[in-house]
Amino acid sequence: MRILSLHPAATEIVFALGLGDELVGVTAYCDSPPEARQHPVVARLPTSPAPSRLPGPGLLEIDRDALEAADPDLVILSDVNRVCRAGSREVREMVAAIDEEIGVLSLDPVSLEGSLNAIQTVGAMTEAEDDAMDVVADLRERLQRLEATVVSRRDHGFIAPRLAALEWLDPPVSAGRWIPEQARLAGGWELLGHEGQSGEVMTWEAVREVDPQILVLMPAGMDLPTTVAEWAAMPRPKGWADLQAVREERVFAVDGSAYFWRPGPRLLEGIEVLAEIIDPKAFDGMSMPNSFVRVD
Repeated sequence: MRILSLHPAATEIVFALGLGDELVGVTAYCDSPPEARQHPVVARLPTSPAPSRLPGPGLLEIDRDALEAADPDLVILSDVNRVCRAGSREVREMVAAIDEEIGVLSLDPVSLEGSLNAIQTVGAMTEAEDDAMDVVADLRERLQRLEATVVSRRDHGFIAPRLAALEWLDPPVSAGRWIPEQARLAGGWELLGHEGQSGEVMTWEAVREVDPQILVLMPAGMDLPTTVAEWAAMPRPKGWADLQAVREERVFAVDGSAYFWRPGPRLLEGIEVLAEIIDPKAFDGMSMPNSFVRVD
């Protein structure tokens, strides 16, 4: 099968199912695994996007000629994130105009379970059901081991810390969808977001009101070095030094692009990142190298 991926998460799922050789096109932002970069690019963000202080809409421009040359049997996209996404209606209309026989699959989960189901859906559409079941079973097993440690730590007196995760910094935006769930499974209590819902624009005063013990910066679409650089260049908000997370030196930047903004297999690694941040005594060394760093 000839598969065209229009979202980094879809690309990661395709490779996880052992179908990398069947990819015939990707976006300019499909960078994991590294082999993804070897495929033709059929979509990228506009070179001169409209100025915005918020992430989005971030709609990709589809190269129709490249899409047609790729000659896909199946196009996979995701319309769930605000950044680096392909408009579902635009893609369906473009694909139908080329060949109505081309399948289009949109992966739009809003929870961790939905992300696991998305892996199985791709497996079903690509005749890789058994591989998808194996991938999901492995992810569930890893999660069960982590959850067992979290429960054990609580049984022995560890208190879930108050945590705030931000998907944008100026203005601050709460992290929604699966991210509060990731924090909960990792042993924390996320204060600002709502599971299954989009993040909300707020003020730094609202962050101060909840006074998190841990603050995690994960701007949408940014990797760790970019997040660190953006935070370093940003003036600290009023009352910053009064936050408990700041006083206790528990403000962290993470690789949000890799572990929190792609509804695919690496959401589990995002939980592991948060687990190490939340309870380093129990989870020291669990997360991937260069996945997070302490900032001030």
